[in-house]
This record gives sequence, C-alpha cells and structure tokens, in this order.
Amino acid sequence: MSANLETNKSFITLHGIGKTFQTSGTSVPIFENLDLTIQKGEFVAVMGPSGSGKSTLLNLLAGLDGPDTGEIWIAGQRLDHMGEAARSAWRAHHLGIVFQFYNLLPMLTAEENVELPLLLKPIPASMRRERVEKILDLVGLAGRGRQNPARMSGGQQQRVGIARAIVSDPTLLLCDEPTGDLDRASADEVLTMLGYLNRELGKTIVMVTHDPEAAEVAGRTLHLDKGVFIERERVMA
Repeated sequence: MSANLETNKSFITLHGIGKTFQTSGTSVPIFENLDLTIQKGEFVAVMGPSGSGKSTLLNLLAGLDGPDTGEIWIAGQRLDHMGEAARSAWRAHHLGIVFQFYNLLPMLTAEENVELPLLLKPIPASMRRERVEKILDLVGLAGRGRQNPARMSGGQQQRVGIARAIVSDPTLLLCDEPTGDLDRASADEVLTMLGYLNRELGKTIVMVTHDPEAAEVAGRTLHLDKGVFIERERVMA
C-alpha cells in the first residue's frame, strides 16, 4: 500500500483520481485529482447535474472502469491494480448494484432473477432456494417469488432488484438512481428498505440520485459539479 494510505482505515478511499474520456478526438476531463473517503457502514448520497461525473464515480467504485491516475482502495484491496478477472471475482464476492430501471430478466421469475448472483458461487441448489426465499421475505415479497416481474408494480420490481443485489451478502451496495423510475409512494418504500439495510444490517451504501428526498435518507450527501465535490452537507448522528 502507498505510504500515504497505509494507515488509512476508511472502507473506501479514492486518492488523486484522474479520469479523461476521448470524444471525437477531443479529451474531456471528468476527474482531476479527486479524493474521497467513506467509512464502513456509511450511507452516502451523491448528487449533481448531468455530466458532473456521478455515473463515472459509480463505475470506478464497481471496478467496471479504471482511473487514468490515482488509487482506489475498498476494504483493504486496491481495485485499480487488479486485472479484469480479479475485478470480476471481487464484484461477485463484495458488490451489489441496484439499477434505476431494475435490469431484471423478463423471461425469469422474481426468485430466478434474485438467484442469479448465487449461481456464480459453489452453493447447493437447496441452499440457494432457501437464501432466495429469505431475501424475498426481507424485502417484503414473501410468496411472490414465482411471479414474473413484468406483472409487478415498479416499486415491487425495484424490491426484486434490491433482493438480487443483497442475496450474496455484499459488503458494498451501489445504487444508481434507485427511485428515478418510481412514483413517490413506491420511492419512499424503496428508500425505507435501503435505510433498513444500512441501519440494521450495516451495509455500506453509495447512492447516486437527483431526488432530494432520497438524499435525506442518507447519512451524508456529497455534491459533484464538473468532477469536483463542491459541498459536503450534514452528517447525521
């Protein structure tokens, strides 16, 4: 570990991150020397206008993209030094992702969608089914596992998405606009579930959102503008 980071006990540390994209032969800087620390068990909301770097930040935290410069440490492991196979294995063991548009497979039932991450692990089928049943119960969908998600409301589909994200018991949950496609009542139900996962199960959550009410559920809100954190709001007790 780099000398300047070896005593850092943060769960997530981004140090000196630089990221540039090439568009039509032009270099477009997204981040220049970006730093970020998140403690284990925090619930952090990231807000900002379109093009501010929110999606890029999530991709970096997920190991789906790498920085041009700087270091990314999560739970004591340096992601930016891993090869693609190692990052894939890391995601399978440590990461859950909740998407705005659910990303559920329409030909599968709710329980089959939730089971998908477990198929990457050497777990007997009976244990997989038991785990899926418990997780669906946790998100308020007990008895709905054999239903096709297309026959569910948006809020219920997002609960299936959350169940899929947490079924493998990840250490980090990344949420990309999890309420962006929902009405207010359904959004509030999803936010209540995320709050429960953070408070009661200790999940570390990073949530990108445009919804101020969603940000209120988080313990800390960061604002990105043109690739820079311009404001750090309240930290809840």
